[in-house]
Amino acid sequence: MSNEKKEGFAFGKENYMFLIGGVVLVIIGFMLMSGGGSEDPTKFNPEIFSTRRITVAPILILIGYIVVLWGIMKRPKAEA
Repeated sequence: MSNEKKEGFAFGKENYMFLIGGVVLVIIGFMLMSGGGSEDPTKFNPEIFSTRRITVAPILILIGYIVVLWGIMKRPKAEA
C-alpha cells in the first residue's frame, strides 16, 4: 500500500477542450452583441434591438458559460 500522489495537470485533455470551446462561444456571443450604434448621436438606430443582439447573442453566451462549467466539473477519464 503506497500513497503515491500522481503529479500532473488538474484537468484532462477533454476538460481543457471544453474550457477552450466555452470561452470561444462566450467571445463570439459578445462579438454578436456589439455594434448597432448610430453614426449620428441625434438619430435613433432600431438595429440595436435586432434579434441577433437581443436573443441569439445572450443565448450563445449562456451556452458558453454552461460549457465552461461542464469542462470544470467533468471528471477526467481514468488512464489505465
